[in-house]
Amino acid sequence: MEHGGDVYTEGILKGKELIDFSSNINPLGVPSSFKENINEALESMERYPDVKYRNVKKHLKNYMKFSSSYFDSENQSLQKYIIDEEDIVIGNGAAEIIDLAISCFKNICIVVPSFIEYEKNAVKWECEIEYSYLKKNMDFDYKDILSKMKNSEALIIGNPNNPNGNVIDKDKFKAIIDYCQKNNKVILVDEAFSEFTGKRGFSLLKDMENNHCIFIIKALTKFYAMPGIRMGYGVSKNRELIKKIQEKQNPWNINCFAEVAVKYVLKDQQYIEESLKWIEEERSFITHKLKNIGFIEKVYTTYSNFVLCRLKNMDCNKLYDLCLEQGIAIRKCDNFKGLNEEYVRFAIKDRQSNEKIIEVLNSINHF
Repeated sequence: MEHGGDVYTEGILKGKELIDFSSNINPLGVPSSFKENINEALESMERYPDVKYRNVKKHLKNYMKFSSSYFDSENQSLQKYIIDEEDIVIGNGAAEIIDLAISCFKNICIVVPSFIEYEKNAVKWECEIEYSYLKKNMDFDYKDILSKMKNSEALIIGNPNNPNGNVIDKDKFKAIIDYCQKNNKVILVDEAFSEFTGKRGFSLLKDMENNHCIFIIKALTKFYAMPGIRMGYGVSKNRELIKKIQEKQNPWNINCFAEVAVKYVLKDQQYIEESLKWIEEERSFITHKLKNIGFIEKVYTTYSNFVLCRLKNMDCNKLYDLCLEQGIAIRKCDNFKGLNEEYVRFAIKDRQSNEKIIEVLNSINHF
């Protein structure tokens, strides 16, 4: 199992219904603002999308202005747009942006453990790879990252990072930004889960304005519960990198349904508010409950919608099988570089589902 979300192999294809704790998708589901306007996409199906996606970029620009203040801990309104449409590249999911961004470099530093596609893409494009491992407490090793950047053209890092949910400490990261800015290196920041961190100002979007070394990757997949729409984007003041990625892309790489999603869901403030209320409540609930499970040795601090745990007297394969017997899919983490069979990840879902997995884990605890 390379990724979470494979409910097909042990579920759908065998006629079984699974509660999927391996996939980190907002349980509030597809926003009603998309469903109510889906006919707009249907009416557009007989014509090609705008090959330059000008309206899509306009909506993304507006969203980033909004989110830069809305998700900020100080909730400061911006006096001007910090993003121009020329700073945006559209992708068929964040995966396309990550892949093509990595392809632009001969060598790269990857912070691990992290999303396994970073390494797979780097290997595919024959990049030389430097690895910076998280510390034992799953915090970033900022000194090590800075050291590794001396031999790397680029860095890729999750904010928050998958699978542990930790976020970048901006004060500690500043030396890395300054070094990369001065030495013409690039920092690829994967912020696919950033909205789940709430109004804490963890995104590097504002930092990007005066640092062309920062390239941020975002998507509608996780927070807006739309993995099937395949809509991602990259944003940076590094116009040269934006152009290189665009030159590698096929035309019309997103469809009319993704266009409609961008138009409506990113300004659905009711959905955003309800999602933030849910994640704050359920993240606290499930992390507290997991700490009381006997075979879980460590529950790592998370700011995202998933929780990494280290097991004791239990390995991830055995726990996976035991949960599967009770209709639950979890994420084994033994294929993340730097982790082993002692680690599992649980998505944070709605209260009923969260109570169910705690019930299942407690039953295994007394097995």
